[in-house]
Amino acid sequence: MEDRAEKPRRHWGARLLLVLLLVLTLAAVFYVSDYYRADETARAVLANPVPGVQVELENDRIVFTPDEVRAGLIFYPGGKVEYSAYAPLMEDLAEKGVLCVLLKMPLNLAVLAPNAADGVTDAYPDVPLWAVGGHSLGGVMAARYAAKHPEALDAVVLLASYSTSDLRDTGLQILSVYGTEDRVLNRNQYESRRDNLPADFTERVIEGGCHAWFGSYGPQKGDGTPTISAEEQQAAAAAMILELLIPSG
Repeated sequence: MEDRAEKPRRHWGARLLLVLLLVLTLAAVFYVSDYYRADETARAVLANPVPGVQVELENDRIVFTPDEVRAGLIFYPGGKVEYSAYAPLMEDLAEKGVLCVLLKMPLNLAVLAPNAADGVTDAYPDVPLWAVGGHSLGGVMAARYAAKHPEALDAVVLLASYSTSDLRDTGLQILSVYGTEDRVLNRNQYESRRDNLPADFTERVIEGGCHAWFGSYGPQKGDGTPTISAEEQQAAAAAMILELLIPSG
């Protein structure tokens, strides 16, 4: 026969398990609901794009199409950042001829959709050159995608990010950009992951820039104090990306 003392212990064990599951569920809900939202500047870009740039909102992406397309960029947003926060940077690039496809991520985490770029290049066969890029965690996932699909791409853009995948023999051009006041980017990881990039990769530093200013979502916890505005940092980043995708001269 079952020991009578065993039943209460079982019930307490089951109750404790339910409590733990509830706590974990609430913690997960809080984690994914606590994210950086696009600010007014980003929302204004979507509501009133500049002349010469068409903005289309689809279920899982926002496409910025210039009147004359000279290159394309598929962009993975940073972790826990609303994807539309990168609208100003995408618009800056589109004004100069880059068709930008800004990807929406489940729960604002690119790690949950590493292959979100699938089908984009096929949807725009007339674009002569394609890059994939991203900010922070989004850059890590963009680099991972590039490592698996080098034949479909020409370049990779890493903003305050690094590659955990080996890109050395892919033949892709690599641009890495970060700000001097960035305190979120893991510098140890950044340095240790250099070996995953080709020897001739391009590294650019934005003086006074921080981690968050690549997007328009306000200050980020743990970041440094920038000495330039978000608009200035985005303009600088756009110029560096354009130099990679549409070289002058």
